[in-house]
Amino acid sequence: MHIATRSTLALATAGLLALSAAACSSDSSDDKGSSDAKSSKPAPGNSDVITHTVQLPKLNGQKLKVTAVWTGAEQKSFTKVLDEFAKRTGAEVSYVPSGDDMSAFVGSKVAGGNPPDVAMLQQPGALREFAQKGWLKPLSSDVTAQLNKNFAKGWQDLGSYEGKQYGVYFKASNKSLIWYNTKVFEAAGVKEPKTWPEFLRTAQAIADYGVSPVSVGGADGWTLTDWFENIYLSQAGRDKYDQLTQHKIKWTDPSVKDALTALGQLFGKKELLAGGNDGALQTQFPTSVTQTFSGGQKAKAAMVFEGDFAAANITGTKAEIGTDAKVFPFPAVGAGSPVVTGGDVGVALKDGQAAQALLTFLASSDAAQVWARQGGFVSANKNLDPAAYPDDSLRSIAKAVVAAGDDFRFDMSDQAPAAFGAKPGQGEWKDLQDFLRNPGDVAGTQQQLESDAAKAFKS
Repeated sequence: MHIATRSTLALATAGLLALSAAACSSDSSDDKGSSDAKSSKPAPGNSDVITHTVQLPKLNGQKLKVTAVWTGAEQKSFTKVLDEFAKRTGAEVSYVPSGDDMSAFVGSKVAGGNPPDVAMLQQPGALREFAQKGWLKPLSSDVTAQLNKNFAKGWQDLGSYEGKQYGVYFKASNKSLIWYNTKVFEAAGVKEPKTWPEFLRTAQAIADYGVSPVSVGGADGWTLTDWFENIYLSQAGRDKYDQLTQHKIKWTDPSVKDALTALGQLFGKKELLAGGNDGALQTQFPTSVTQTFSGGQKAKAAMVFEGDFAAANITGTKAEIGTDAKVFPFPAVGAGSPVVTGGDVGVALKDGQAAQALLTFLASSDAAQVWARQGGFVSANKNLDPAAYPDDSLRSIAKAVVAAGDDFRFDMSDQAPAAFGAKPGQGEWKDLQDFLRNPGDVAGTQQQLESDAAKAFKS
């Protein structure tokens, strides 16, 4: 199991990860045919100077359409990455948000004969599905050279299907973090919990103080899968996690019952949830974060669970990470605190030099620098200089992801067929929303999850 503990902002890597194995800065590449003539060292933080470690072709006037689920702060940051690519190549790049159902969006575009050139997928399951359907174009030798240089084999394997490399994991995430409002914690007289029982006691103490302890973005079903997966990985262990991920054991297995029962200890007490169960079901992820930090001590909630990408929403409230907002690892339900990793993988849906050039750029440390400086971003690129990150919390998270090498567990629902693990209003997303609505029905939830999983894995 991939374990995370504390650092300067309550994050480090006790027992498994050594932060001394930090990502180091890149040397300039000797690839030929480049539009780049200079190499410059980036200054820490938000310097405008971007190191040129990868050579890109001139694409003057070529049009490139890119799609991803990102909106708001994430879209703004990714657009800066695309702008840097356009500046260096002369390509004309447009961005189209896909909405949460990437499979349906891309499917409709393919059916209409006009897919985007590049899509940023959130699920390895979607990558495999698209590859099976023949929608994806294999990566060029230039892209794979960057992957071999910058990424551990585990990340490369996640982007492959049947021996062919299709994807570049540009954005990674640690989805096992609890962010908390320090002013509320201080006022309620509580400290960071380390275990699940301590977490529940801390939540109850905050509720007794008069603030809703936990903000849950239940309107977005993917947040609920993350709750389940962290509990399951910590409690059942990585072998069971792998078996359930591949549907080699059923969702009616006793280990699933144990995890849902533990999750029900939180979801079953409406006073522990901001807005109660009904309010949580109507709260989208961005709001779940902002309502935890807007208003300081008068915020609507004390804690919110989600990945490092929550930092972008936190900073939008003017709360200062490290002072007003701190973070601790997901509490240990079993032997240790889990770390579930997520990520966004770039794939080519059209042949052509432009799509492959963009993926080459995304596989380089150059592109990662651009977003890293904006915050709300972590890269598994081992050659990205940690100085690019704007604060110590993100720096520590990123160092831990890189130092983990191949030893991590990827988001379970993202590895499932999209019909089960990645569709709003159906499959695991809906089943866990129903569980949030009625946390006492563990057996019924298991039966529905198994029924939906069996159908999706057969198709």
